[in-house]
Amino acid sequence: MTTEESSNVQPLFEDNRLSFDEAVHYVLQRKAAAFAVHPVFEEEDEESPSGARVFVLAADGKGGCFLRFVAGRFFSGAYAADDILEAADIPERVRELRFLPTRYEEAWFADQIQVLIGKLMAASGISAPHMPDYRNAQQKHAAADVVFPVAFINSAKKPH
Repeated sequence: MTTEESSNVQPLFEDNRLSFDEAVHYVLQRKAAAFAVHPVFEEEDEESPSGARVFVLAADGKGGCFLRFVAGRFFSGAYAADDILEAADIPERVRELRFLPTRYEEAWFADQIQVLIGKLMAASGISAPHMPDYRNAQQKHAAADVVFPVAFINSAKKPH
């Protein structure tokens, strides 16, 4: 490949995503954060994700960084995982992800996972027109006198 040809080659990613090493450098240099999201699919439905794994790399205030890992189902108020990993304990498979520069507030981790992702995206400054506005979506609630039987809540999925 000639020099002229190599200068015309477009980078693989043009969406401001960073490799893990670039994300660590960004986080340490700017005392900021970077994040990656990996969707989770049900075995029987490989088209629509049912939840997500969120990886937030952040400065620890002591010259290092840590990884906050949360995972859970969409529209659930509880996370299936909420862990903080020291830099040395970050698994190799996480180091293969691509991260977006962002910022975060600790209070965001009290939100449902889709709201957390929306806030991280908004803080990154990258517009995501395909992301629904979950925070301001109309909420549907059962009337105060409605009671759901425990068997209904805990029942396993049954085919229709």
